[in-house]
Amino acid sequence: MTTTFGIIHRFKGATTEQYENTVKVVHPDGGKGLPPGQTRHVAGPTEDGFVVVAFWDSEASWVQFRDETLLPGLAKIENGLAGPPEETSFKVHNSLSA
Repeated sequence: MTTTFGIIHRFKGATTEQYENTVKVVHPDGGKGLPPGQTRHVAGPTEDGFVVVAFWDSEASWVQFRDETLLPGLAKIENGLAGPPEETSFKVHNSLSA
């Protein structure tokens, strides 16, 4: 599957525990799998919170996940990431990996 769309989410003041609580709900298999259309998911703590970078096979896949799973999930998770996050989206121009 080709990656064509990327999302960067910055959650200011968020913790690793909040991220773990959230991903268990909004990702398949209790957070161990990727949602349909997502090709890669990378996340980690920053100096001021937590960042999530996700790559998708299309912008439509991202929008469907956001509207049907992510935003409803963020609203109901106890001690989860507070949303909506600061968001940057982009069309993938080039992708290299080792």
